[in-house]
Amino acid sequence: MTNNWILPALILIPFIAGLLCWVVDKIDQHLPRYIALFGMLITLGLTVLVGTQESYQYEVGQVLPEWGAQFLVNWIPSLGISIHLALDGLSLLMVGLTALLGVLAVGCSWGEIQKNVGFFHLNLLWSLGGVIGVFIALDMFLFFFFWEMMLVPIYFLIALWGHKGSENKSRVYAATKFFIYTQVAGLIMLIGILGLVIYSYTLTNGVISFNYYSLMAAAHVMEGVSPKLAYILMICMFIGFAVKLPVFPLHGWLPDAHAQAPTAGSVDLAGILIKTAAYGLLRFVLPFFPESSAQFADIAIIFGLIGIFYGAWCAFQQTDMKRLLAYTSISHMGFVLLALYAGTLMSFQGLMIMMLAHGISSAALFIMCGQVYERLHTRDMRLMGGIRGQLPYLAFFLMFFIAALVGIPGLGNFIGEFLILLGSFNAYPVYTILAAVSLVFAGLYGLILIHRALFGTPNPAQQANNPLRDLAGREVALLLICAVSLLWLGLYPQSFLDISQSSMDWIVHSDTSLKPVIQPVIDQILQQMASQQHVEMK
Repeated sequence: MTNNWILPALILIPFIAGLLCWVVDKIDQHLPRYIALFGMLITLGLTVLVGTQESYQYEVGQVLPEWGAQFLVNWIPSLGISIHLALDGLSLLMVGLTALLGVLAVGCSWGEIQKNVGFFHLNLLWSLGGVIGVFIALDMFLFFFFWEMMLVPIYFLIALWGHKGSENKSRVYAATKFFIYTQVAGLIMLIGILGLVIYSYTLTNGVISFNYYSLMAAAHVMEGVSPKLAYILMICMFIGFAVKLPVFPLHGWLPDAHAQAPTAGSVDLAGILIKTAAYGLLRFVLPFFPESSAQFADIAIIFGLIGIFYGAWCAFQQTDMKRLLAYTSISHMGFVLLALYAGTLMSFQGLMIMMLAHGISSAALFIMCGQVYERLHTRDMRLMGGIRGQLPYLAFFLMFFIAALVGIPGLGNFIGEFLILLGSFNAYPVYTILAAVSLVFAGLYGLILIHRALFGTPNPAQQANNPLRDLAGREVALLLICAVSLLWLGLYPQSFLDISQSSMDWIVHSDTSLKPVIQPVIDQILQQMASQQHVEMK
């Protein structure tokens, strides 16, 4: 294996660029913006480069997953910890999404952030660097390090540059709530990881390891020998990811965090951060605990369905634009659980398209929330109306991205939802039909947002803001990037499905591919346990 130095560069460039933004802030307040933009463009360019250099299509039936690029260096050998980074089709697409939305986040905050510009971009880029680390780290200690590290910059983004919420809740309250939720979830996930490490330690006669393959093997042996313990550790890891997704009823942090976050923070949260949870379930929970996950599938899907209808109902009741969009994220994440626990290749491929499309469409809508707020100085839809006649470009893009969010054919969200429903129907027909019915509610809250914001007569309270300024060239450029991306996903999704095909296929068949290797170990341990019990009975 040859080390591909592009992988550590994908993490280090946002960190270095963020640090430079903070350093040069005293020299020129505008310089940090250009450095941050340049840093994220380099990151995006390197992602495209490593994507074109390597192949991400492999033979079906491999015992272990194949990687297009890897980087492995010992870090703390005495504890079995290494800097092991790896890229396959799944992680490549998620890193690409992160880099693209990072560029958009820097662009949308260009005129919004006026105080401590350097420190703002330090936190923004460090959170993005941490997310990229989550997507490419294979060593479980390194993964958990990035998982926790990315939360701190987002806390500062909300606490220092956030808005006052619609219910007069402070931004510090929202940031603290987000931090407590995610920290507690992280500690529960750590219990699951350490449980696996300790079990691996007992199997290998005292060798400590956080290696991906070692812990996967230990988890499979545990499922054969101690299924109840495996189920408990699986639940610990599931909870850690479920809070970030978020899954009902662990979603309490999301509406407040979105309502109070600056625009770039909302882009980060909705577009990227909640995708790390779906990625974690795909990369770790399902391959590590296939049998426990199969037992838990009905419960997880029921929680997902509750979340779909609950999120849609709450979105229907909102008057704040950002809170409405936050609840739509909760609703859409229910489809993620259905796709994950259906466990078919088609549902996984649909999940991949949905994560990309939802990340782009929700990021675009939160960018538009910031643009509306900049012009009307409110996000309360009761104080809007008549924008269509005054801001034709803004009205067009808002209708376009709402259409994408509710799943209009021809755009990426439709492809994702259709593949998920098609791939889940054979395994869970009743749940799939219920999930399909919920799409009606998505159309309902989408139409309500469009009607309240764009149509009718302008609110008298907004007359003082006339004449309103339509979208500038920079704002149109950001939205055009999102629109073209969604059209690409909707009209030619095969270009993305081909990249993730092999990775998803291995996850689907991880149980059967590893069984011939793991089963003899399970049989040997069970024989030893039976002989010990026989001796004790004598």
